Amino acid sequence: MNEFDPTWAFRVVDVTGVLANGLLGGAVARTHRFDAVGFVVLAIASGLGGGMLRDVLLNRLPVALTDPWYLGGALVSAAVAYLLTLEGRPARRLLAVADVLALGCWSATGASKALGIGLGWMPAVMLGVITAVGGGVIRDILVNRVPAIFGGSPLYATVAVVGSVEMVLLQGAGHPEAGMALSIVTCAALGLVARRRRWMLPGPGAFSLPRPRWRPRRHPGPRRPRDRHDGAW
Repeated sequence: MNEFDPTWAFRVVDVTGVLANGLLGGAVARTHRFDAVGFVVLAIASGLGGGMLRDVLLNRLPVALTDPWYLGGALVSAAVAYLLTLEGRPARRLLAVADVLALGCWSATGASKALGIGLGWMPAVMLGVITAVGGGVIRDILVNRVPAIFGGSPLYATVAVVGSVEMVLLQGAGHPEAGMALSIVTCAALGLVARRRRWMLPGPGAFSLPRPRWRPRRHPGPRRPRDRHDGAW
């Protein structure tokens, strides 16, 4: 009996994330009433931008250019978003689930690749976050929009940090498959709860230190001489 190979499951989640984020890029293109070229560009940027940016920083040929499943998935999602209007609660929920699953997969993949070439834990976490959120940032910049991870949206980059740290810890302990699985499950759970509960990081000035109140010291005045009749009784 053949043993289960977890890499295939991770690959399915990875490509599914490309499809989901490509559809999200297509939704942005529809909002701006772009033509077919705009749909393709935003789908590729949203679905593949983070991984391509990671590979460029690691001085490697982007996987999206060598594996046809990735670029093909982005093009398929662009075509679907262009031809169909994905509206309604079921479609939004399905995209949300696929998005957070990919969030964990991509953050773990970025951290693992950084560790694989000998980088430390801090740049590994950073590259994990870049892999997970870079595509959305590029997509928002292309449409002249402030990236959603900069604030005002449910936790996303913070969740990617958690997934990246988990991968760093477990790969360092010699269990990369467990790190990938834990990152996917944790990011999916945290991401969905954050969206439902609208968890956000506090804005600037949310916390403040109490201002000390300095009171000037009162110097006692000259003592009034005691009258001889005071306290006579």
